[in-house]
Order: sequence, then structure tokens, then C-alpha cells
Amino acid sequence: MFSMKHSHTSFSPVGTPFSDCTVGELVAARPGRSRIFEIYGIDFCCGGGRTLREACKGKGVSLDAVVEQLEAETAGKPAPVHNPAELPLHELCSYIVETHHGYLRRELPRLHAMSARVAQVHGSHTPALKEVFEVFTGLEQELTNHIFKEEQILFPAIAAISRGESEPMMLDGPISCMIHEHDDAGTALARLRALTDGFQPPADACNTYRALFAGLHELEEDLHRHIHLENSVLFPASREFTVPA
Repeated sequence: MFSMKHSHTSFSPVGTPFSDCTVGELVAARPGRSRIFEIYGIDFCCGGGRTLREACKGKGVSLDAVVEQLEAETAGKPAPVHNPAELPLHELCSYIVETHHGYLRRELPRLHAMSARVAQVHGSHTPALKEVFEVFTGLEQELTNHIFKEEQILFPAIAAISRGESEPMMLDGPISCMIHEHDDAGTALARLRALTDGFQPPADACNTYRALFAGLHELEEDLHRHIHLENSVLFPASREFTVPA
């Protein structure tokens, strides 16, 4: 029976400057760094494979400024005690389902109802709100199908191999499909951010309007953490299970 010890994200050699490390590995090592990247609009989930230097250049932000904040974060806090990136793969699958899939199951229906209401009430004078509803409903359907496939097909396969209950199997195809769907989700999130002016409601917005924008912002943040754990931690380690067809 095949058994595998959990493999971490591929990290650069010790002493590699932050600028030459990938964004994904920087967040995998210390999840709190995600807040720094969010401030600068640096994609650490779907774009986690780029080096920090490449990511900063792509966003037109100062590499030195980002490195300075990363160094301050490292100096100011100990490494996280509970880092999901360090879990065995079967436990990481459970963590993602309970934490992030559970979040989506709770939030998507709530956001759907609010986005429909805001589009109906305010869409006539703010047409972008109608597109917000359309983009959100597309994203909602994609995410619902996506987490179903992960929970019914991919995650059970990964977990069985991680626990030593299954022989190696071809996982590259399903993983590539999930990564492609992550990219689609990232595109939808970027469109929602653009349509809502960075999730900033107008000064005269009603409470539902404000709650919707706050909820969409929270959805973006949670999905970034969610996709990062899969793209930069779970999937790279799981690809080691792949065997020739």
C-alpha cells in the first residue's frame, strides 16, 4: 500500500531574497502576509507562482516598499502556530471543506438575495448593479459546481492516498481542471471589484447596498485564501501522487 508523508509547497533555498521567492510560497510560510499583498492588489492565489519581483512589476508597485513590509511582518511576529499549509494532505482537504467550502455554503445564498434586491431597487439608475448580479450569479453557480467536484471526486482521492489507503493514481487532469476554474473565479472577482469601485458604496447607499458590498469584499478575501491553499499547497503536493498512465 502506498503511503506518503505530507509535502510542503516548494520553497526557495534558505537565504533567498523575498524578491526572488514566489508570492505563493511567501504566503504558505506565513499566511498573515496575505494582508500585505491584498493592500497592494497582488494576486497570491491564482498568480501565486510568480516571484515577488514579477508580481510587483506587473502591478506597478514598489518592490522595495513591499519587501520592507514583509520584513517588518517577519520581525514583528513569530511564525503562526496553526498554519493550515503544514497539515497532512487529508487534514488539509478537511480544513478546506470545513472552513472555505462551509463559508461559501453559508454566504452565497445570502449574497445572492442581497445582490438581487439591490439590482432590482437601484439598477435602473445604476446599471452596473445589474451586471454585479449577473456576474455574481455566474460565479455562484461555478463555485457550487466546483466545490461539489472537489468534495465528491478530487479530495477523496487525495485523502485516500495521503492516509495510505490507496495506490498512486493520475491526478494531473482533475487538478488542472480545478486550477482552470480557479482562474475563472479570479476573473469574476476582478470584474466585481471593478463594477463596485473596489467594493466602495456611494455615500447615500442603503444598508442592504452597503452590506452587499461588504459581503462581496469578504467573499473576495476568503476566496483568495481558499484558492491559495489549493493552488500553492494542496495541488503541488498532490501532483507527487501522479504516475504514468
